[in-house]
Amino acid sequence: MLYDDFYIKSLIQTVEDWPKKGISFRDITPIFSDPKGLRMVVDAYIHRYIDSNISHIACIDARGFLIASILAYELQKPLILVRKKGKLPGATISQKYALEYGEAELEIQEGAVKDGDEVLLFDDLIATGGTLTAAISLLQSQGANITEVAAIIDLPDLKGSQLISDLLIPVYSLCAFEGE
Repeated sequence: MLYDDFYIKSLIQTVEDWPKKGISFRDITPIFSDPKGLRMVVDAYIHRYIDSNISHIACIDARGFLIASILAYELQKPLILVRKKGKLPGATISQKYALEYGEAELEIQEGAVKDGDEVLLFDDLIATGGTLTAAISLLQSQGANITEVAAIIDLPDLKGSQLISDLLIPVYSLCAFEGE
């Protein structure tokens, strides 16, 4: 095994009642201050995708950008930013979605992908799947095929990974936390 999921999980902090009461927020930022942990996370994904047929890596605002940008560099793949509404210049397309604690809207630039592109979609965490399914919809609306959805953390009790799997898109995560 290229990474130690117990070590990675030990770096992830749980912040209770953030961003609102009743939410247990899984914070990946300590991974970035631990060179060993960051190396494990990045290397796990590099080894998983180095021989894959992905043509692009798409990532979700904002924590998804951190690992995905390293992967795009290491795998020499174009990086597509899926951002919150109003953050991308030029012509964009958007998709509204529900969060576990509210509502939001995502955008990508028109022409970011095209028919036949094989896209790895990356985010830091899979919760209810709302953000990821909105991103999937945006990418597919421009003709891309989502090869896999990858995340550092899966919260399987919130059923987001199942929602994505039900769309016949494979899901991969480095670790999972039970409960919300």
